[in-house]
Amino acid sequence: MPDLRRMRGALSARGAPLREDGFIHREGIVRYVIVGFGVAGIAAIEAIRSVDKENEIVLVGDDPNGFYSRPGLAYFLTGELHDKALYPRTANDFKRLRFNTIRGRVTRIVREKQELEIEGKPPLMYDRLLLAVGAQAMPLEVPGANLDGVLKLDHLEDAKKILKYARRGKTAVVVGGGITALELVEGFVARGVKVHYLLRGDRYWSNVLDEQESRIVEHRLEEEDVALHYHAEVTEVIGRNGRVHGIRLLDGKVLKCDLVAYAIGIRARTELAKQSGLAIDRGILVNEYLQTNDPIIFAAGDVAQAYDPLTKRSILDSLWGPARQQGYTAGLNMAGKKTAYIKSAPFNVTRLAGLTTTIIGTVGRGKDDDLVGIARGDSETWRHLPEAIVAQTGFEVNRLRLLVGEKKLLGAIVMGDQKLSFPLEKIVSGNVDISPIREKLLAPNARVGDIVADFWSNYQTTAVKK
Repeated sequence: MPDLRRMRGALSARGAPLREDGFIHREGIVRYVIVGFGVAGIAAIEAIRSVDKENEIVLVGDDPNGFYSRPGLAYFLTGELHDKALYPRTANDFKRLRFNTIRGRVTRIVREKQELEIEGKPPLMYDRLLLAVGAQAMPLEVPGANLDGVLKLDHLEDAKKILKYARRGKTAVVVGGGITALELVEGFVARGVKVHYLLRGDRYWSNVLDEQESRIVEHRLEEEDVALHYHAEVTEVIGRNGRVHGIRLLDGKVLKCDLVAYAIGIRARTELAKQSGLAIDRGILVNEYLQTNDPIIFAAGDVAQAYDPLTKRSILDSLWGPARQQGYTAGLNMAGKKTAYIKSAPFNVTRLAGLTTTIIGTVGRGKDDDLVGIARGDSETWRHLPEAIVAQTGFEVNRLRLLVGEKKLLGAIVMGDQKLSFPLEKIVSGNVDISPIREKLLAPNARVGDIVADFWSNYQTTAVKK
């Protein structure tokens, strides 16, 4: 990485220019600029400060709520969490990291000047720049989608708006096939709103869950009086006096409702990168060090399409854990500590119809475009399933499914009791050789959960002795 401890002579000759109230770029000081208030941006700041205690960090973003836990929005919608509980960092945490904040929307990157143009603010110069601008909900592109009462769940402000509308709404239609759509369903149910849930296929989340897992989720939804509509697609949102009055389906059927909420996928916010000439595909293309084709500009989180040296592919990943890992790795590289980003096995803990569910590694099937943009919480790795044998059991859980390779455990899904989640994650992410138990796992009527638990216990004991 080039040595960037410098200021341009022209600026130095004019003295230290005031770039933002109180933000003076002093000669000899490196300025790290991070765009985005999400977990990738905060992790990058933590990483930079672990290496560089002195130089300047500026965080820029336009979310009025700052940094909060996006996964926590599901529990905020159901009333299980107050909005104050969504903030995982305190003011003292941020104070220790010593960074400045600019609240505003970045409108342009001027690479030749190494400056950001920010709406309503003076230009901000950078020495190293991280784009951690995330992704946004794909729009519902049907007539009537702009009516009052059409909702999405992208940010905390969206969640607050949903709660406001739920207080006056009686019936909601939810459109979408993944985790975020189900969060919307559960949020409305918790607020006493009647829900019609539209599924494009013949079952819920068919690219990730198998048929039995889908049916478990659907049965739990039906127990909560959710009306499921299969092979259903919205063609129009019907309005009256500017507000939602119903929807029309592809088969012509009309459902009356007060609210329509959709979660039909996300797309990376690549506009800034594209405008400035950075290489993009479906995200901002970065190498294993999270660098773009401009070596002093980095990208991390939902917006980054990171190169994986193991698979030799560039992958988008919208999970919270990888976003944090990417942000931290980018921060280390920005501070001069060269560190490759090694993608971990996908690991996602979520709640499906009130049932805690952990998804580890490779569990899904198919290359349907629905999976690419399912919602926050999906992973492209699930699209590339090697040949595997599936073993199933009822080990004190509603559902446990393992995908067994020749020597490795390729993936697992645990629904309900989570005692096996930790060991399974370690076995998958650690590429632990499961040859000693492979035949046992595949035997008819095998008690798979007991076999895994015993194997993990013995594995830990052996590791300690070594």
